[in-house]
Amino acid sequence: MMRAAASTAALGLVLLGLTACAPDVAPLVATRPASHPTTTKESAMTVATRDLLAAAAAGDADAVRVALDAGAEIEARGDGGMTALVAATKANHVDAARVLIEAGADVNAKDDLQDSAYLYAGARGHDEILRRTLDHGADLRSTNRFGGTALIPASERGLLSTVEILLDAGVDPNHVNNLNWTALHEAIVLGDGSDAYVAVVQALIDGGADISIRDGDGVLPHDLAASRGYDAIAALLEG
Repeated sequence: MMRAAASTAALGLVLLGLTACAPDVAPLVATRPASHPTTTKESAMTVATRDLLAAAAAGDADAVRVALDAGAEIEARGDGGMTALVAATKANHVDAARVLIEAGADVNAKDDLQDSAYLYAGARGHDEILRRTLDHGADLRSTNRFGGTALIPASERGLLSTVEILLDAGVDPNHVNNLNWTALHEAIVLGDGSDAYVAVVQALIDGGADISIRDGDGVLPHDLAASRGYDAIAALLEG
């Protein structure tokens, strides 16, 4: 009888202890979901940024707007360290690039290859994007991985309209890159002497290119042209 009474008393104490602890459990459970809204918000930001990079690369201007409205980070980096604007520029997606530039994207931000939207548009003749970068703070002294301004590769590729845009903007025609070449040297050495390059050389001269600057081997532009049989260009440089 005494053992039964003791057992009953012990059981009562246990139940009493559980009942006393019960009110403390509810607040702990109630506070756990408090961290979920922050996690959800951060996830949404990540998704929006990924959507922005994908939309820019695909040239989907409407999707770019949606992603920006959702809070995407406009200067986030994707593959190759490219921002959304650099990705859009490299694919020459004019509308997507326009939306990004008007939203405040940095036209001078460079990727892992040291290409910015401004430099790449200039180098590849993406003139519509180039003009927009110039209207939104393009750094005319910015240089690519070869130490050249946007004017040098534009001249190399014989892109007359692009060369004219850059000269009109004030890019230095006599900047010397890491290969000891100016835009004039590259138009001759890496060009083919065709009418397109004759026009580029003429534009460079009209834009202030110094025909007396020698290359790294001490050779004048005139002699570079003459040695390659580019008679029309050599004639422009005889002075």
